Amino acid sequence: MKISIIGAGNMGGAIACGLAMSDSIDPVSITVIDHRGRNLDRLKKVSEKLNVVVADYTSLSYADIVIVAVKPWLVEEILHTYKKYLTNPEQLIASVAANVSLDDLEKWTRQGQPVFRVMPNTAIAVRQSMTYIASKNADEEKCHWIFELFSQLGKVEFVEEKMMPALTSLTSCGIAFAFRYIRAAMEGGVEMGIYPEDAKSAVLQTLRGAIDLLEANGTNPEVEIDKVTTPGGITIKGLNEMEHSGFSSSVIKGLKASHVK
Repeated sequence: MKISIIGAGNMGGAIACGLAMSDSIDPVSITVIDHRGRNLDRLKKVSEKLNVVVADYTSLSYADIVIVAVKPWLVEEILHTYKKYLTNPEQLIASVAANVSLDDLEKWTRQGQPVFRVMPNTAIAVRQSMTYIASKNADEEKCHWIFELFSQLGKVEFVEEKMMPALTSLTSCGIAFAFRYIRAAMEGGVEMGIYPEDAKSAVLQTLRGAIDLLEANGTNPEVEIDKVTTPGGITIKGLNEMEHSGFSSSVIKGLKASHVK
């Protein structure tokens, strides 16, 4: 299977690197189109076998899967400009650009074109993304191809397109919100006398433990919280202080603010 990725920036490069490090995709079959050539050296360090080209779009003509990983406002221009290469009726077009609809992708390619709207997050670079996919004009076999491809890069779910904006806020924007919590917890640790790297290590391992507990037990977070909130203890005091400062409310408001319908 030949894969052509338009865009070698944060997301396109991350997809290329993740696929190159997987066991099931031969890097030789991946072409990454870097418009200005700024990312060539970085990608080649991941795998010398990756085919990284500069402003050369001819690989689109023989690609089985084309992944569009440019800024949302560039998608229409890119697809119109290089539409002459997208002539294979069996070719799959997958866009990771936020707010570019399936109808847009079909309109900018051709009627009946199998198109996919894919929303990963930046953890795709380490093959730990939570990726959501919506499709149009794609049969079960084609959906399976896309599912298997992005399954190399983390967890994948197919959803209705109308759910994409909310899930984008929760996972794609959400990874930044998680980083902000980590940074805040580190700063709190430093204020209490812990060296920054030690604080970072402690917070990361604590989060890993919390994730593993929820997945292993299948419980609601509140159940696990109750297990460590002794009456009159220090944990409940900390939690209450966070809630007095609007912790849960701030998280919900942040998610809703990033939710563009």
